[in-house]
Amino acid sequence: QVQLIESGGGLVQAGGSLRLSCAASGGTFSSTIMGWFRQVPGKEREFVAAVRRDSGSTAYADSVKGRFAISGDTAKNTVYLEMNSLKPEDTAIYYCAADRSFTISRIPSAYDYWGQGTQVTVSS
Repeated sequence: QVQLIESGGGLVQAGGSLRLSCAASGGTFSSTIMGWFRQVPGKEREFVAAVRRDSGSTAYADSVKGRFAISGDTAKNTVYLEMNSLKPEDTAIYYCAADRSFTISRIPSAYDYWGQGTQVTVSS
């Protein structure tokens, strides 16, 4: 059974940086798309970024474009989210997700596997 394990969350001041990692393990991991979503209490889970592992194609939410960068290490079945110029509104639980399709989706229900989430808190 595929498991996604996130790491790298924490507390950072506004303007700072964090790097999230997500490692896939278990079973035969063949998901083409890996992405990051975030959620704050009382709000829907929202798309942050995704990468297609075979081509390197990426997609970003407008709110993070130019500040966040997603990348993947295919050999390690790992995806990273480099977050720079963090803002208090970036505070959320960040979830890693994997999708076996070949098209990047911004909809949570399109993803087949999910991690447990890692908290990111940005103080002002």
